[in-house]
Amino acid sequence: MFERGRAARKRVPRSSHAQVYLAPGRDPLATIRSQNATRIPRLVPLRMARMSRSPFAFFRGTAEVMAADLAGTPVTRSTVQACGDCHLGNFGLFATPERNVIFDLNDFDETLPAAWEWDVKRLATSAVLAALETGATDAQARDAAVKTVQSYRLSMRRLGVASPLQVWFSRVDARTFLSVLDRGQAQRIERKQRDAAARGEHVPPTFVKSRSGKLHFVENPPILQHLPHNDPLRERAREALRKYARTLGDDVRVLFARYHLRDAAIRVVGVGSVGLLSAITLFQGGPGDALVLQVKEERASVLEPYAGPSKYANHGERVAKGQRLMQAASDLFLGWVALDDGQHFAVYRFRDRKANANLERLNLRELMEYSALCGATLALSHARSGDPSFIAGYLGVGSNFEHAAAEYAIGYAQQTKRDYDAFLAAQKGS
Repeated sequence: MFERGRAARKRVPRSSHAQVYLAPGRDPLATIRSQNATRIPRLVPLRMARMSRSPFAFFRGTAEVMAADLAGTPVTRSTVQACGDCHLGNFGLFATPERNVIFDLNDFDETLPAAWEWDVKRLATSAVLAALETGATDAQARDAAVKTVQSYRLSMRRLGVASPLQVWFSRVDARTFLSVLDRGQAQRIERKQRDAAARGEHVPPTFVKSRSGKLHFVENPPILQHLPHNDPLRERAREALRKYARTLGDDVRVLFARYHLRDAAIRVVGVGSVGLLSAITLFQGGPGDALVLQVKEERASVLEPYAGPSKYANHGERVAKGQRLMQAASDLFLGWVALDDGQHFAVYRFRDRKANANLERLNLRELMEYSALCGATLALSHARSGDPSFIAGYLGVGSNFEHAAAEYAIGYAQQTKRDYDAFLAAQKGS
């Protein structure tokens, strides 16, 4: 397969990846308006505010726009389980079922089998935008993209000669992630991880309180709010959670049955997901023993118009199955459910020892190291579902591809800035 990948360079020259393509008739503002029209109305202003913070924040909220643009770019037709929304903010730490803490991709709302090049180019573009926000020059931002893609190439080359089992059991541990952060940020994350380990798995988070021995969420509007008691969604949510249990393995289902639902609340998450229905549910075992699950609405992947529809009828299942395939280890409680009205949801444990890099606190050197780590981690995720030998053969030992991808990233970052400026102007005029 290595030679087949190498031969694909004749059909798709690596230099061709430098060109930025824009979808015919693209209108990012119309796309955003269309998305807002199908979201919870009271949360739309919050979504707009989060996207207004910076070009990178806007980029995070416009995966659908970039998916249409990427569809016109050259590809080798080698498919992987793609993230679909691959950017620097969608990587982080989390606990495995064995209670180890590892670094990996952690957002799969848009996952779908698709071209590996699309994830790489979106990740490289995010590296450029994040670098520019540190005050980097265009040349330095280009270097950040080069290092990101170079790390992907070098990692894929190692994976291309590894056995399938070696690929499957490879993972990035927490120490590697912490080593690229600034000292203060790394120490804070280490301290939180130690405290979580010392408290045990059952201790409720700070936004959970006890009343007469029963646990409940503490409201924090508009981020965390209870549904009104007469809201029909409350009973529908209870029924949905009963259905969710059927998607768990028999052993986990026995464990889950030992917890009883105590509370549920709407909780706002992310940037692009703001306005979709997202809730956290509180289950109690014994006194002070809490299990918090997130229930997040999932819709069709932004890649579907270009990569084909998912084979899963339930988009929650699409997300859960894609996550298990891409991650080195996945949440014990990862599952899915559908409401009777056709809404689909992924379900997983909320904040299970999770930690993300605060990109705004990283200097340029730290950001480059972090971006390179994300590139290597993405290669590992792609190698689990795709053909690492083919991709490694195509990428080769030289720097042709990373420089072309970096050129693309610079060009698309500039387009994102233009789109962002138009977005801000529209916000002021509305």
